[in-house]
Amino acid sequence: MDSRKETMTSGKPDPFRSAKNIHENSTWQELTCGAEIYEPATSRLVNTGEWRVLTPVLEMEKCKHCMLCVPFCPDICIPVKDGRRLDTDLHYCKGCGICAKVCPFKAITMKREEK
Repeated sequence: MDSRKETMTSGKPDPFRSAKNIHENSTWQELTCGAEIYEPATSRLVNTGEWRVLTPVLEMEKCKHCMLCVPFCPDICIPVKDGRRLDTDLHYCKGCGICAKVCPFKAITMKREEK
């Protein structure tokens, strides 16, 4: 069976192909129109943190766990457990710096990535 026909509607390939079914071996014909991804949270499928140039560094002694940084993170990289902010998940953080910008206590600074 043709992999493009994962979901059939009226005999045509589904134009809303799931991101988990798009990979490095997909042909251009198997991609969605414009290579768009239509579902949320697809960055969990790929270690997108490898793209980062700047890394957020949390100074826990300055952090008041106000959680202002959490909803601003576009990649949901700031885990919270028992009402406390944990260290940034660097597997998915792209280093945009929004968390550092919104922190009123200057507990997060952005440092150049050392590779």
